[in-house]
Amino acid sequence: MSEMIRVSGKTLQDAITNATIRLGVTSDNIIYTVIEHESRGFLGIGQKDAVIEVRAKDDADFEAERLKKKAEEDARKAAVEAQEAAKREAEEAARKAREDAARMAAKEEVKREVKKETRVEGAIESEDQAAASQEEEAKDAGTESGSDSQDRNISPRKREREIKPLENPQEAIDKAEGFLRDVYGAMGMDVELVSNYDGEVLNVQMNGDDMGILIGKRGQTLDSLQYLVSLVVNKGSSTYVRVKLDTENYRERRKATLENLAKNISVKVRKTRRSVSLEPMNPYERRIIHSALQNDPFVTTHSEGEEPDRKVVVTLRADADLDALDRKYGEKHYRGGGRGGYRGGGRRGNRRGYRKHEENNYRDHSEQMEPVRIPDTGSADSSGE
Repeated sequence: MSEMIRVSGKTLQDAITNATIRLGVTSDNIIYTVIEHESRGFLGIGQKDAVIEVRAKDDADFEAERLKKKAEEDARKAAVEAQEAAKREAEEAARKAREDAARMAAKEEVKREVKKETRVEGAIESEDQAAASQEEEAKDAGTESGSDSQDRNISPRKREREIKPLENPQEAIDKAEGFLRDVYGAMGMDVELVSNYDGEVLNVQMNGDDMGILIGKRGQTLDSLQYLVSLVVNKGSSTYVRVKLDTENYRERRKATLENLAKNISVKVRKTRRSVSLEPMNPYERRIIHSALQNDPFVTTHSEGEEPDRKVVVTLRADADLDALDRKYGEKHYRGGGRGGYRGGGRRGNRRGYRKHEENNYRDHSEQMEPVRIPDTGSADSSGE
């Protein structure tokens, strides 16, 4: 280690400059300690110079600086690698969750479609066979729709697990929030959780910045997280509880978007007399479309395809009142214009025969239109809602 010398100057900078001149080095190659700062005094009385003790850096000093910089760089690289590894793990977990959710949703959708078909068939049989025997009526009762028939198909043990309220809701809340905090920690996100249990559903509201990341495209990431939290909360529990995750009121905004889409598609089918298929959706969103149009007197809905490409198709009812549609929308929407609304014009005396031919032609050969794209609700900041 080189020897320390004491140097003074009118200011601290002057003292450093004087030291570099005496040692014959630049200012970045010295190490100094301030002994006394300069003082201007009063009217020149009591003025003092700045005093420092200084020495030139030697090999040991340069090596210490090199090691310090290397340690800082290693720490920075380690932090970046840890963050990337956590991001990869979160993406892999989300991918597996989506696959598991799609498989479970496919099973639930099949059950729902079977119940819907059974409900329709049972209603038709009950109407056509009102005078049937008591035995046939009892048999038809097996096709009864709604939650009653659904409950009868559930075993007593499972029914008890589903409807029994939680004795200790805080335990379920702690499980849900603990799992979510681990996920957000791995993603490097700061998210505030507000949870409550209403006797049936465990609601978890998430607040923070960049919530669009947690929502994902059309809510896929949010649905995957919800599925994972449900597995964690209900694992090893004798009581089943539904879990609902939400952020920025996405669930309600998404439902409103889909209900509005369903109404617009209904109008389109009425005007064009053509079936319209939507893009593939998850079971929850398909149920929103089905529910929005279940009481529509002119159109009906059904699902086609296999998960994850299963989609809703909106078609004109077989018993739709075409005269009512003509009065509301006009025949030109479907028949191509012409005098009196008939294709190519013509005399009104041909209306009845042509109309009967047209109705049969539509119901036997309904034309399928291109799939309709579903708008992405997105986060509150980008949705414009």
